[in-house]
Amino acid sequence: MRHLGIDFGTKKVGLALSDEAGVMGFPHAVVKNDEGLLLRLTTLIETERVGRIVIGESLNSSGNDNPVAEAARVFGEALKAHTNIPVAYEMEAFSTQEARRDFEGNRTNTGELDASAAALILTSYLSRPHDND
Repeated sequence: MRHLGIDFGTKKVGLALSDEAGVMGFPHAVVKNDEGLLLRLTTLIETERVGRIVIGESLNSSGNDNPVAEAARVFGEALKAHTNIPVAYEMEAFSTQEARRDFEGNRTNTGELDASAAALILTSYLSRPHDND
């Protein structure tokens, strides 16, 4: 089953897709968070035959919601209602910072940073066994 990973932001949303086996996440795209987001993701979900959505759970270093967390949950519920696809949440601590690092640990500055963060979130989720979330 293919999974869609989402690194939700108020201005941009990073997207990642898993392989068909649902083993690893790969960066897919960065899209604007605007009034067309729900429709664009619905189209992607249908086209790629996504069976589960994984949204990064945005918490601060104390483990409490940060300002984006509530908006991400509201969006996740809307996406679930609109597509009838299950939505899971995965802790995204430091995913963007980790995505900035290249294979040698050096900071990089790419335009697809949010998609790379989404891939890290998705791969983290996929690395553990899950019952029906």
